[in-house]
Amino acid sequence: MKIMQLIDGKKTSADIKAEIAAEVAEMVAAGKRRPHLAAILVGHDGGSETYVANKVKSCAECGFESSLIRFEDDITEAELLDKVRELNEDDSVDGFIVQLPLPKHISEQKVIEAIDYRKDVDGFHPINAGRMAIGLPCFVSATPAGILELLARYGIDTKGKHCVVLGRSNIVGRPVAELMMQKRTPGNCTVTIVHSATPNIAEITRNADIIIAAIGKPAFLKADMVKEGAVVIDVGTTRVPDASRKSGFRLSGDVDFNEVAPKCSFITPVPGGVGPMTICSLMKNTLIAAKHTVY
Repeated sequence: MKIMQLIDGKKTSADIKAEIAAEVAEMVAAGKRRPHLAAILVGHDGGSETYVANKVKSCAECGFESSLIRFEDDITEAELLDKVRELNEDDSVDGFIVQLPLPKHISEQKVIEAIDYRKDVDGFHPINAGRMAIGLPCFVSATPAGILELLARYGIDTKGKHCVVLGRSNIVGRPVAELMMQKRTPGNCTVTIVHSATPNIAEITRNADIIIAAIGKPAFLKADMVKEGAVVIDVGTTRVPDASRKSGFRLSGDVDFNEVAPKCSFITPVPGGVGPMTICSLMKNTLIAAKHTVY
């Protein structure tokens, strides 16, 4: 039996950021402007603060210019939409993100739809989602793009394989299912999506060659739900209590790693698997935005 191989998202992300930095250096040497990513952060959510700080750090590693625009959580929806329109019209900004979640009094969907899809480097705008579904140039949502990048860089064969996606969110489950279905590499899979209303999940996952777990339930996927030699991609990142840690918690994926890993040909850890690739994909989208190849 093939020995299990760990998919190292941290190293892969570092490699890609080095490739982006080299391309940016060439752009600057040719007299072009550095790519510029802006981020809007509303309030002081701990997770959002960390994510945005990591994005700013990654911009520096890639040679990008970055701007962080902060608002208190009492900002009105109209004020936030005004700032979005301002960034849409700012030619010095190639792409920008509005960090989610937003306060409850602000419609996230309204904000997403207000972003110019040509600057929507998160890939959440309905135009980008629709273009992705039919294979047109677009910004692909960062986590699904990162998953495909890992499959490609590890040379994992996907053609004709049965891929089961756990979860149907607009951010991960649906887009990654669309991408794995498309006539491309990685891709060309037969795809099944399972979710909270699916009655026989274990029966379905046991027949999967590739499992992408994005259901948001810690250690949901157990060994008896996975066949020998499967490829398992764990998207889950849930904080669970852990008295042995200084912080009092640890990050848990959707996969029971210790149980499942021995059965896999490839598996991503949590942390250090898909997570670093999400920010890396955002950097790739920003570079694409600076080249104006999505129109």
